[in-house]
Amino acid sequence: MFEIFGFIIPLIVILVIVGIFLSFVPLGLWISAVSAGVRVNIFSLVGMRLRRVRADKIIRPLIKAQKAGMNVNANQLESHLLSGGRVDNVVDALIAAHRANLDLSFERAAAIDLAGRNVFEAVKMSVTPKIIETPWISAVAIDGIEVKVIAKVTVRANLSRLVGGAGEETIIARVGEGIVTTVGSSQSHKSVLENPDLISRTVLSKGLDNGTAFEILSIDIADVDIGRNIGAHLQIQQAEADKQIAQAKAEERRATAIAKEQEMRAEVEHMKAKVVEAEAEVPRAMAEALRSGNLGVMDYYRMQNVQADTAMKNNVGNTDLSKVFHKEQCIETKDN
Repeated sequence: MFEIFGFIIPLIVILVIVGIFLSFVPLGLWISAVSAGVRVNIFSLVGMRLRRVRADKIIRPLIKAQKAGMNVNANQLESHLLSGGRVDNVVDALIAAHRANLDLSFERAAAIDLAGRNVFEAVKMSVTPKIIETPWISAVAIDGIEVKVIAKVTVRANLSRLVGGAGEETIIARVGEGIVTTVGSSQSHKSVLENPDLISRTVLSKGLDNGTAFEILSIDIADVDIGRNIGAHLQIQQAEADKQIAQAKAEERRATAIAKEQEMRAEVEHMKAKVVEAEAEVPRAMAEALRSGNLGVMDYYRMQNVQADTAMKNNVGNTDLSKVFHKEQCIETKDN
């Protein structure tokens, strides 16, 4: 009985120790690495486990890199993974660059990856150039005609400038600026339509890829179209503005004339009031003259007769003689 317990207890202890060891060491991954010819210390795998690093994200890319003949070690990959990088993407980029005979070190590839760029896509773009198509770019020639252009820019990634270099948006903006400048300096839109390659040659000579992550290989004009007559449109707007200004000035003069007319009418009414006031003083002055003896009664009557004669003559002068003659003819007709 004691012999059985003496055999079982050590066996249980050994099984517990092996279980604890296997929980810390991915034995299957270690066997895969050894069978692939990659030397990995088993205690390094234990250290990755303690540092909370997934060993498969290090060992599998390491196997792939060494099988491709890349000089990369596990410490470099683990350091890049702990920095927040994409280890598998970096290893794929190194293998692609090595196959394409491109000069790309692990440090540069890791820096590009940590900068937020897809280093594997950048390597593929270095091997196979990419075509960037601009949207419709509108420019106006000197004759006032709008010209719309679509350009296709063939670029190749520049691995040495991927860190800190500008992206595709900058390339599109610079190409658009070059197109606007070239078309805007043309005397006629017809010259642009006849020689669209003039735009690509002029834009390409400006060195638009300076400070960017790309190298511009060519700029090809894909489409050219005619837009609005901007010059005529601006002239119409200017004429409309001049018309509105003239109308405003005329309205100002009319308002001034109306105000002046109102002032003159007020002045006339004021003068009429003065006349009425002066006429009201006449009877008072005559009464005072009669009272003081400066005007006699006979003089007053003669003055009344003169005023009556004057009023009668005014009435006769204002009468329409044709109406009087017509009235007399009507009377004679009735009498007959």
